[in-house]
Amino acid sequence: MSDFLTIVGPTGQPIPKSALSSDYYEAAGTGRRLSTWGLSQYGPNSALSGSLASVRSRTRKLISNNPVAGGAVDSFVSNMVGSGINPRWNLDEEEIKEELQLLWEDSSTEMDAYGVSDIYGLEEQTARSMFDGGATLARFRPRYMSDGLVVPLQVQLLESDHLDASYNTIAPNGNQIRQGIEWNALGQRVAYWLLREHPGEYYFQSLWATGDRVRVDAADVLHVYRPLRIGQAHGVPWMASIIVKLNDIDQYDDAEVVRKKSAAMWGGFFTNTPSQSGSSDAYAAQFGKKSTDSNDRTIIAMEPGTFTELQAGQEVQFSEPADVGGNYQAFMRQQFLLVARGIGITYEQLTGDLANVNYSSIRAGLIEFRRLCETIQLRTLVFQFCRPIADRWLTTAVMSGATKKLTIKKYLQDKRKYHRITWVADGWDYVDPLKDVMSDLIKVRAGFESREAIVSLGGKDILRIDKETILANSRADQNGLIHDSDPRKTEKSGAMQQAEDKTIKEAIGE
Repeated sequence: MSDFLTIVGPTGQPIPKSALSSDYYEAAGTGRRLSTWGLSQYGPNSALSGSLASVRSRTRKLISNNPVAGGAVDSFVSNMVGSGINPRWNLDEEEIKEELQLLWEDSSTEMDAYGVSDIYGLEEQTARSMFDGGATLARFRPRYMSDGLVVPLQVQLLESDHLDASYNTIAPNGNQIRQGIEWNALGQRVAYWLLREHPGEYYFQSLWATGDRVRVDAADVLHVYRPLRIGQAHGVPWMASIIVKLNDIDQYDDAEVVRKKSAAMWGGFFTNTPSQSGSSDAYAAQFGKKSTDSNDRTIIAMEPGTFTELQAGQEVQFSEPADVGGNYQAFMRQQFLLVARGIGITYEQLTGDLANVNYSSIRAGLIEFRRLCETIQLRTLVFQFCRPIADRWLTTAVMSGATKKLTIKKYLQDKRKYHRITWVADGWDYVDPLKDVMSDLIKVRAGFESREAIVSLGGKDILRIDKETILANSRADQNGLIHDSDPRKTEKSGAMQQAEDKTIKEAIGE
């Protein structure tokens, strides 16, 4: 068909094929500099199908053995999750809101199917697993009322390895199974085909054959990952772009350490005259330095400060690579800047080096990093993990009778009302407490923000703060205590309010 199609310009004249070349953009060229580099046109899932397992394994290897990589994960996860992302029910009925909050807190310690953490620990593990594996699988596990749980529901976390990205076939019901996910004719996920055993775990005995899969309804599985391309069905480990660079840096640094170590080993050499020289075996017996390796090759161990006696005619030569000197620190800093950028954290967080920072520079870096954290918190962790767990938990609580003491009316008819939840993460620590607190105070006094908004940004619950304040003020009044932090009785400077001051003076007869 393309033989009789002609592309014409605005005047109706045919456009020659040479004018349609991709060479208009240098980035599309195929000359000596670029050749065939970067011309693969894999889709978002085809690109992953053959490389996901390798990228995942190498990421975990780096995190386990490279202190910079391990520290990057800890920094990112601790900032993104902190002590936990908490739900706040948006209900007008304060009594129901408070009761639901208490029920959630009581149940949160029982939600882990493995029994090793609470719901906030599951959030941390989910974030960490996304970092090294690209995704996390969470499976709802309903329980019997006889199990004695506050709400008969638990969550089982699985590493993304349980979802085999190489499993492609047609399901018995005619649906397509692509990369372990079953899709219906509308392109919706209807089930996950999960490996019963982790493919990297090895046991002497198992109840199931290796590679045995089980079909789990999609409504019972949470597949938590950060989609970077439209239509992407699996998550990519977050360190994929810097794995090679970080591994090269690690090898370079190791080589530099070994070079320094080797240079410091020898103190000097003694050279024997022919009459003084002995056999190699006698030398080994005297100094105990000679041995053989597993391939029966002769080796002589080096020790710091050694003065070694050489046989007559023997000569030792060492390579003398140029010392990087003062360039080492500058080179490593530049490399770590690239690594930090690839991960999404600041250089200071990656390395712990705070030598060259000031208030403005560290604040600017943290603002961008915190925006990234908030994006992942809201668009991935909350939307794909926290929200569906709270929805399933509340429905289970109502249906099981766990909320029988609450005055929840017409839940099934008005579920949306009870599922309106604001998720609150830990507030960011102040870079400069005095400046930041004064900024918050000015915003509230100017009407730009409410107290509730400022408190929520700090990860706190304003209802709990108000209740604690009322109790503290009441206790202080009962005991006749006046704190300079009490705005009812003292000014901002800590001085007594005039009316209160007059009352006190009259009381003491002045």
